[in-house]
Amino acid sequence: MKFDVAELVEAKRQIDSTLHKLRQTVKTFEAKENAGRYKSQITLAKRRIQAFELSVALIEREINELDKKS
Repeated sequence: MKFDVAELVEAKRQIDSTLHKLRQTVKTFEAKENAGRYKSQITLAKRRIQAFELSVALIEREINELDKKS
């Protein structure tokens, strides 16, 4: 699939927003009195953060490649 720069920038913006929310979620769960109770939710959120960070890196790489071509 081919995407233009505007689509990639918007996708990155949306992922960055989700990343911010996920990071806040992790902080909230870890700050709870009985954080061990939320271990699976914390693990899931951290794995999603890693996946989204990888996505952002790939999007940025693609944007840079498109910028070089233009």
